[in-house]
Amino acid sequence: MIAFIVRRLVAAVLLLVIVSMVTFAIFFLVPRLVGSTPDDLASRYVGRDASPTSVQAAKKRLHLDDPVPLQYGRFVKGIVAGDEFDYGPQTVKCSAPCFGYSFRTSQNVLDLIKDRFPVTASLVFGASILWLTGGVAVGVLSALKRRSFFDRAAMSIALAGVSLPIYFTGLVSLSLFAYTWKIWPDGVQYANLLDNPVKWAYNLVLPWVTLAFLYAAMYARLTRSGMLETLNEDYIRTARAKGLPERTVITKHALRATLTPILTIFGLDIGLLLGGAVLTESTFSLPGMGKMVVDAITGNDLPVVLGVVMFTALFVVLANLIVDLLYGVVDPRVRHN
Repeated sequence: MIAFIVRRLVAAVLLLVIVSMVTFAIFFLVPRLVGSTPDDLASRYVGRDASPTSVQAAKKRLHLDDPVPLQYGRFVKGIVAGDEFDYGPQTVKCSAPCFGYSFRTSQNVLDLIKDRFPVTASLVFGASILWLTGGVAVGVLSALKRRSFFDRAAMSIALAGVSLPIYFTGLVSLSLFAYTWKIWPDGVQYANLLDNPVKWAYNLVLPWVTLAFLYAAMYARLTRSGMLETLNEDYIRTARAKGLPERTVITKHALRATLTPILTIFGLDIGLLLGGAVLTESTFSLPGMGKMVVDAITGNDLPVVLGVVMFTALFVVLANLIVDLLYGVVDPRVRHN
């Protein structure tokens, strides 16, 4: 088991290095390959209507005339050991891990992420509990009651959940519960968990349910198909022939074999959403990372976009690492292989 964990840790580190190289190349190498000059890259930091003097100053401060490998080395050094940014009249020190500095907001990108991340994490973890428990439970029941009224109704609702975009279901929920029935008369206003846990949960119920509705539908369909395939296996018939209780057959044999694909997509979904649930946060005006990225793209704030992309990649890699370790718990054959 220890060797299995070490191999996965080494693979995760290598994957992070590759992701950092690809991410940096997208933002700094690809624009040069398609004809962008260092002046064009510098203009992204100072705005479209900036004077030539401001563009030249930004190009000098950010070392955009240097070769791309040297720029990448400085970028990695900033993440590992920190960096300093010449911000006009003063020099700003960015402690490690440094994901960049936003010259538009005059803030460290990591500080911006720390400020917005609790909102996104609250949204994702609450919704993930709902969609995982609800989706798996509905999928199992649909497989056990195949072709029944419950199965057909559940899969019809799941099809609607997968098909309807989240901004539609979000706006419908706001229209009904906030403006028509006045259950949330003030709409959704995020409250800090430590300040007021009840208000925190109360204001996140609608975003939780809206986000969970989309993912629970996918998990229900995936669980149902996996359970139907597993229930036809020979070892399930053998377990029933040996007289094991039906609950034991379902939970310890059939469901356990179905968990592998569920773990795979659950890790990916959590990792991606922690980088910003863009549509949900924009629909409910939640000040999370997704809304921050939208504002950064609109305002052409490149360091923020780059920092969030790296932060999201980190979570995706960590989520995959955790999923790999859970594979060894769910299926011991993975450890031996």
